[in-house]
Amino acid sequence: MTALLKHPGYNEERLQRVAEQLPCREVQVGMLLSLMGQPQQYSYPSVFIYGHRASGKSHVMHVLMKELELPHATVSCVECVSVVLLFEQVLLSFFGCDAASLLPRSPSLSDFVRIYRQQCSQSPAKQTRYIVMEKAELLRDTDASLLPALLRLQELVEDNVTVILLSEIIWDKFRPNTGCFEPLLLHFPDYSKGELQQILSQNRHSSYSAEFYSTYINILLGVFYSVCRDLRELRHLAALNFSKFCEPLAEGKVKETDTHKLWKHIEPHLKKAMQTVYLREVSSLQWEQMQQMEEKEAGALRGLSAHTHVELPYYSKFLLIAAYLASYNPARTDKRFFLKHHGKIRKTNFLKKNEKTSNHLLGPKPFPLDRLLAIFYSVVDSRVAPTASIFSQISSLVTLQLLAQVSHDDQLDAPKYKCAVSLEFICAISRTVNFDIVKYLYDFL
Repeated sequence: MTALLKHPGYNEERLQRVAEQLPCREVQVGMLLSLMGQPQQYSYPSVFIYGHRASGKSHVMHVLMKELELPHATVSCVECVSVVLLFEQVLLSFFGCDAASLLPRSPSLSDFVRIYRQQCSQSPAKQTRYIVMEKAELLRDTDASLLPALLRLQELVEDNVTVILLSEIIWDKFRPNTGCFEPLLLHFPDYSKGELQQILSQNRHSSYSAEFYSTYINILLGVFYSVCRDLRELRHLAALNFSKFCEPLAEGKVKETDTHKLWKHIEPHLKKAMQTVYLREVSSLQWEQMQQMEEKEAGALRGLSAHTHVELPYYSKFLLIAAYLASYNPARTDKRFFLKHHGKIRKTNFLKKNEKTSNHLLGPKPFPLDRLLAIFYSVVDSRVAPTASIFSQISSLVTLQLLAQVSHDDQLDAPKYKCAVSLEFICAISRTVNFDIVKYLYDFL
């Protein structure tokens, strides 16, 4: 590993520390070191590094700059919402707060270049300075002249400075239409399954052997690799479920080598966690508490994938309640439940050929949008104007698969929906808004 990182300009001990912190990225680190050259040499003006999320781009640059003690400015384009913050961050990192204070209230690119050149004349660079731009795709939304200027900043400021852009999109979608200086391109590919196994196995628990933790990671990847290859998410899932994996071992029921029994124990828990990959509906502490409640209350769904723990906006809860009532109550019963002066209407008046069949056994029925809104305005405990926010929340419920749209997308005048949640779920939602839904269900009269 260290043979790939040998470089005449850097100490071998430092390169060894870099190699230890960057497993499975030896090729990319070696390419970067070749592009950077020796510290006192002029480097290429700009480098464009691209790859999917969690492919190690930012981590590699952070370790290289820290361990090799290179002068650098790390700029997050998410945090720097304006060019003022970007210019300040660069000047502050290279020349201190006095240089950053020289910027005018609304600095232009020429102001930044002028102040940078002044500071360079006072403290010239003894080695290459690096500006690392994270989430660089956001630069496309800034002034059209900023990106071309950054790509040739070395020429503009006449200093040994290299701009490194980190992005999740390819350069072809990044290139300005007006043309610009072409940076060197370096691709960070996704980690393979074997590489993920190697990286995740390094975070083993001190109380267990490396072989045991490696077995656990292999089982985890066998479940999640087909749906998630994000290293950060997999690391989170590994930490979240490891205590459950170790339970039979702690109780003395199995040995570390009984892989099959350990797999049988953890399989249902991993399948539950797989339903909410990336969502992070609950914290790790809440997840552990839910696992304990699940063991105490048999038959009650308290796991990570339980929809009762999904937090919805206030009016979205009432919209979902209205949708459930519209799906499981016959339309002719709306007058009975939602009109104050409906007269005496007995349930036997509605019972005909399906008098012994429960609507909950038949499943949810589709309903039009106007009926959903009519029930919503009847059950909500305050006056709500029919604003765009209400309609957007209906779309959000469809996106969350709590509602299902059964009409065609081009049917804009009267779309139809169907509620896709269970009775236990809607009862849990109703309790959070102090609404007794059972009183409004036809099956429970």
